[in-house]
Amino acid sequence: MRKKRLGKANIEVSVIGLGGIPLQRLTEDQAGEVVKAAVDAGINFIDTARGYTVSEEYIGAALEKYQLRARVHLATKTMVRDYEGMKKEIAISLQNLRTDYIDLYQAHLIKTEEQYEQLMGEDGGYRALVEAKEAGKIGAIGITAHTASLLEKLLDPEKFDTIQFPYNPIENQGKELFERAHAHDMGVIVMKPIAGGAFERGDLSLKYIMQNETITVAIPGMDNIEQVAINTAIGQDEYPLTESEETEIQVIVDRLGSEFCRRCGYCLPCPQEIDIPTQFLFEGYYKRYDMKDWAVGRYGNLAKNASDCVECGICEERCPYNLPIRKMMKRVVKTFE
Repeated sequence: MRKKRLGKANIEVSVIGLGGIPLQRLTEDQAGEVVKAAVDAGINFIDTARGYTVSEEYIGAALEKYQLRARVHLATKTMVRDYEGMKKEIAISLQNLRTDYIDLYQAHLIKTEEQYEQLMGEDGGYRALVEAKEAGKIGAIGITAHTASLLEKLLDPEKFDTIQFPYNPIENQGKELFERAHAHDMGVIVMKPIAGGAFERGDLSLKYIMQNETITVAIPGMDNIEQVAINTAIGQDEYPLTESEETEIQVIVDRLGSEFCRRCGYCLPCPQEIDIPTQFLFEGYYKRYDMKDWAVGRYGNLAKNASDCVECGICEERCPYNLPIRKMMKRVVKTFE
């Protein structure tokens, strides 16, 4: 696996890392097998978050069970913004990950300038991060967001060692942001490299990302060993995209359009107990993959579906991509009516 220096964090990381979101859907043993397979395949960078339910715990258990801690760099993050809350979150992460040191701790999902100001204020979480770094509990401090214009405005190379931002063939608005961060020796971590699983050719999406030299590491989520094999293969060598691959990428981009769910799960839980990402998943199988009968059957077996939406709008307030979920749910209803 090729490696790059993660900017001022000053660690050498594999160009393909392991994203921890989907591990929470597995059992502890299954997650452990994925983590071990990833490390054995050359991945040495694992990213998770306090908000990913049991992901930290599963990763910590795997590192201990298979004695992998010395072989990986750990990154996690929290959406807590205040000083006392951040101190508690760091302590929980250390306990969950079964380690006394986390290589990178990130301020997770900054959505507004007000959140940033709270984080950086006198009683903000950033002070707790600095103290943890001085105490040797964390190695570097990062920041993540989903809006390029906001992160470009807030980017402070003196305060942060890394940035994490979405990037894939259909979401390339981070190019200038990456260039600026790279110029300031900040590590660039790409989340949603396969558009939350919506981009049907994950290998091509990762290959597309690898063409951008300002990017340090891409962190696709993986929930089975087959995905590990496919994704890690892209990080072994440097190959330019062929003309036919570029054409196929553009076909997929055109088919996805701009309103598509990345299945990040931030919209959940729904007050009506609707599994919102699954509604769009089955819609995709119906429309994009020509699996109409299969999709209709699975959609019909859901305990709650899009027709149960009462349009409360809570999901839209949570969505980091500002998707018009209520409108999209109506589209799902029409698809399956």
